[in-house]
Amino acid sequence: MLTPERHQIILQLLKEKGIVKIQEIMELTNSSESTIRRDLSQLEEQKFLKRIHGGASRLQGKLQELSMIEKSSKNLQEKRMIAKYAASLVEEGDCIYLDAGSTVFEMIQYLPLKDLVVVTNGFMHLPELISKGITTYILGGLAKSKTNAIIGRSALESLDLYRFDKCFMGVNGIHPQFGYTTPDQEEAMVKQKAISLSREAFVLADNTKFSEISFAKIADIHEATIVTNELPDELENQYLNRTTIKVVTA
Repeated sequence: MLTPERHQIILQLLKEKGIVKIQEIMELTNSSESTIRRDLSQLEEQKFLKRIHGGASRLQGKLQELSMIEKSSKNLQEKRMIAKYAASLVEEGDCIYLDAGSTVFEMIQYLPLKDLVVVTNGFMHLPELISKGITTYILGGLAKSKTNAIIGRSALESLDLYRFDKCFMGVNGIHPQFGYTTPDQEEAMVKQKAISLSREAFVLADNTKFSEISFAKIADIHEATIVTNELPDELENQYLNRTTIKVVTA
């Protein structure tokens, strides 16, 4: 079978199923594993798909964005594992920024209680922060209902009042060339500003965010340390020489 024919079969499978396994493609095309792996690498380079362990998945749309309720229910165990490690990076006396992300929200239960100041644009974070007695400042601006985030010009102006020891960010996509991205340009601007005002920046993301590219750029890949649950072997060389990655396994 010719290469274009195999590629067409792979893309059609992804369109129908969203995720396809290497073994399945091998059987359908009567091809070797090395051939299919080469095909998947070529299609990933052409931005038609994303390699995952044992196969490939369809890339999400540039403007596709789940609601906070939808995000909170996905990969919850991985998010809590990432969040617990991220919270361990916070020290007494820190001033930190918590982005309005679902994984960042999971950090709150693990945060230290003494001498900590939090600034956030996530209004879903407020009840948890207040119940823990943590000194909390909320940005002013437009309340975006889908992601429970405060965005817009007023949010950017509010951020100018603060400087942070550390910031913890959620993103929709991580790519070695195109950096950290999210579907909403205004939300991206708030994230970008918070990173620029922080001594250290951390992106909290489960392994599904790698190789995804959303509409609006937040920052280049080297501008933050990535905390994740897994870095696929085939992606290691693309990322490890560009930024620091902490893989949390327990």
